[in-house]
Amino acid sequence: MQYSTDTSTKILTALRAQFEQFHTDLSSKDVACLSAETKEEDIPSTGISFEQLDKLISKDIQPKLSGSNGGRYWGFVTGGANPVATYADWLVTTFNQNVSKGGDSIATAVEHQTLKWICQLFDLPTSLKGIFTTGATAANLLAAFTARQYAGKQQGINVALEGMSKLDVSIFSATPHASMVKSLGMAGFGQNNWNKIKCLPNSEAIDLVALEVALSSSPSPQKIVIASAGTVTGTDYDDLEGVANLCKKHKAWLHVDAAFGIFERLIAGADRKSKGIELADSITLDCHKWLNVPYDCGVFLTQHSDLLKESCDVYAPYLAGGDTLPAFMSLGVENSRRFRAFPVWATIMVYGKAGISQNIAKNIQQAKQVANWVDASKAYELVKSCDLNVVLFKPKESVLHINSDECMKRLNKSGQVFLTPGSWQGEPIIRAALSNWSTTNEDVERVIGVLQALSDELA
Repeated sequence: MQYSTDTSTKILTALRAQFEQFHTDLSSKDVACLSAETKEEDIPSTGISFEQLDKLISKDIQPKLSGSNGGRYWGFVTGGANPVATYADWLVTTFNQNVSKGGDSIATAVEHQTLKWICQLFDLPTSLKGIFTTGATAANLLAAFTARQYAGKQQGINVALEGMSKLDVSIFSATPHASMVKSLGMAGFGQNNWNKIKCLPNSEAIDLVALEVALSSSPSPQKIVIASAGTVTGTDYDDLEGVANLCKKHKAWLHVDAAFGIFERLIAGADRKSKGIELADSITLDCHKWLNVPYDCGVFLTQHSDLLKESCDVYAPYLAGGDTLPAFMSLGVENSRRFRAFPVWATIMVYGKAGISQNIAKNIQQAKQVANWVDASKAYELVKSCDLNVVLFKPKESVLHINSDECMKRLNKSGQVFLTPGSWQGEPIIRAALSNWSTTNEDVERVIGVLQALSDELA
């Protein structure tokens, strides 16, 4: 199949039909496909026509996809793709730019511009530099690399060139995200090689007194502290200003995982829950969560871009160039990079800070509406007050006679909502995370209706 005017028309017509079919069905189809299977087939020897492919996708693929782009997918922390970002992402594929370095395209300059806008959006200092990544996991991996390089430099070791065999560093955290723990393993520290600092009562936030004791008593010459701006379950925030002061005192590297919690700054400002994040050595955030751009899109920011470059740069004559802007291939994991900054650029251009903030505020209000209903219910228990966009609850077993896991399965089986599990204070619970721009008050009422129907059935 070759590109021509007829081919372009055919592709665009099919794309429009697929788009309309998918989005038209979102309001009526099950939010999650709980039994998606595909039959085993050998690789095609001769291939099929484009028309056959299009029909195959409509018949066998689309019906088995989740409705994660719709307003009642409340699992994990999953944002939907807003219309502008969707359009821009189509163009990303159309343009097919490799944003590894500059010199042949405006794409690199657009990414640099968008990174500045990200800092302005969240009232962060523009001294923070970085890169768009595939998501928070890749961003946290870059944080581990950069902190590792910093710790090594303090001991006279260039870890990127010499390795970690002589590195002596201790890592401290209260409630690191699983992707951060995974990143510690991939960076060579080890998934289990971090020191657990106790949390404040009924919270996932770090106890500053305990952190002070741990940093003071650590025999390691170098230290790394991993803090949270919005933990994944309780949406708790570490006292980032207090943590930063301790890190400065003990010359420790401070990384803040703010994948979705940083969006609270758009509502409450820079002096509330995330106060002090601007003092961090590095920050992780996700755009495919609450900014509602298509997967995949994360961001890593650091005050020490020189250390990031040392960690990721490698010389190759065929990749050399004369562009004056920093090469992104020297700031991240991939040499070849998709133009994933473009949907973010387009979203900020069209919605602006005010429009993005409005979507965040709406989700927070909707989450509190759900939480208030649960709290007043005789069949469910609100496990923790809802302070952001995540509702933690469980069934009252004395009333419904089922546990959290069975309750969640029944709710998801309804097809009207998709929820995911969690653990609070060692107890299984259900998480409802509202982070989709398209969630409506009608969606909230529909889910409340499902909760009520289940309690009526079982009570």
